[in-house]
Amino acid sequence: MSKREKTQTGVAPANRMHTVSEETGQIVDLVLDYSRRRMLGSDTPLDKPMSLTELTRLAGSTITEDGIGARRALGLFENVLAPACITTDHPQYLSFIPTAPTKAATAFDLVVSASAVYGGSWLEGSGAVYAENQALAWLAAEFGLPSTAGGVFVQGGTLGNLSALVAARENAKRARAERGDETPIRWKIVCSVEAHSSIASAARVMDVDVVAVRPDEFGRLAGGAVREALDEHGESAFVVVATGGSTNFGIVDDIASIAALKDDHEFWLHIDGAYGLAAMLSPIGRPYFAGVERADSVIVDPHKWLFAPFDACALIYREPEFGRLAHTQHAEYLDTLTQTPDWSPSDYAAHLTRRARGLPLWFSLATYGGGAYRSALTASLQLARDIAAEIERRPELRLVRAPQLSIVVFERDGWAAADYEAWSARLLNEQRAFVTPSSHAGRPNTRFAIVNPMTTFEQLVGILDSM
Repeated sequence: MSKREKTQTGVAPANRMHTVSEETGQIVDLVLDYSRRRMLGSDTPLDKPMSLTELTRLAGSTITEDGIGARRALGLFENVLAPACITTDHPQYLSFIPTAPTKAATAFDLVVSASAVYGGSWLEGSGAVYAENQALAWLAAEFGLPSTAGGVFVQGGTLGNLSALVAARENAKRARAERGDETPIRWKIVCSVEAHSSIASAARVMDVDVVAVRPDEFGRLAGGAVREALDEHGESAFVVVATGGSTNFGIVDDIASIAALKDDHEFWLHIDGAYGLAAMLSPIGRPYFAGVERADSVIVDPHKWLFAPFDACALIYREPEFGRLAHTQHAEYLDTLTQTPDWSPSDYAAHLTRRARGLPLWFSLATYGGGAYRSALTASLQLARDIAAEIERRPELRLVRAPQLSIVVFERDGWAAADYEAWSARLLNEQRAFVTPSSHAGRPNTRFAIVNPMTTFEQLVGILDSM
């Protein structure tokens, strides 16, 4: 029976979904048209979440035996599902850590999917790996790491931190084995009590302990307190994690004083710079990061403040070989990949199959140049300082801490948590802004997380006026 005959009898040809046909051409045209309108639109609303009941009523059952067709499916996404997702690249999305991908990066993300590029091995994707490594090398140079540094783009900061910490422990194991030293009963990670939650998560996965050190009066993990922890826990403390821009306040630990301890103590220094390390590209932010050049590994998330789409974390090792030794997977069918000196990104983190998720950043950097990034980052840093000064001028508001980077935390006199929640909900319902409540030391507050160069001082002032 021919394909045509099968179609006439209602049985879909096996290759219907993959062949180039009039139907697939229409699907591609529909998707590209929507993507173009979304990428070039200047008035995309913030939108807001819907309840399950409401989505069920509006969207109904979308998966059927015969399909509902591309036009209807895309219509449901555009008119029902997408409006139920908050627009994370909106200039007035100021909660958590927003994203603000460049137009070039967003457009090229389509190319990555359309090209069916596999980013796990040099054999299968050498061109993509070369381009990703160009972006990683540029970042490493900006961070003061040697030209031999390298790594991989992974899904996000949690996987990046986990992969770096696993490499650190494996390196510590080898060093002790080579010396004939005993392995500690419990390995330990030294970090600030303000460290990102992914560090504790990694510790649980690795079955190691966390030594949480109190920060100094400025909220920074500093060398003196770390030295005490290292002296107390000895060789069981295999890594120190310093934060290059905390999620809540944007605080940068005193990395230089921590890095100086490497002169007298044996430990791996990891910098969790998922949000803030990008600030090193700006002359305003760079002074806060002295000491990063001595790190053994760093992470930074391009989907946060390096203007790439979700999801991408750059994990960079000072000595990439330590990452490879820790993470290369071995199997008979993989021998053709692992028994060569080629650079295969799958060897440098806790993953195997991977999308070439660093390509949108590479394309954007290649298109606009590093100078455009410096300008955009500097604008966000300056805006944070400007709006902090405005907050200090208002008697009803209190700046909780002067911003180091681009996160501004403040309080409204007389407001309890319920007041912040009601105000936040009203802003979103009115489609004015997405600013969620937060807290510190038991006191409710709110915060601006500024990463989008399209965010303006006037917009922020309008939000303050609404309080």
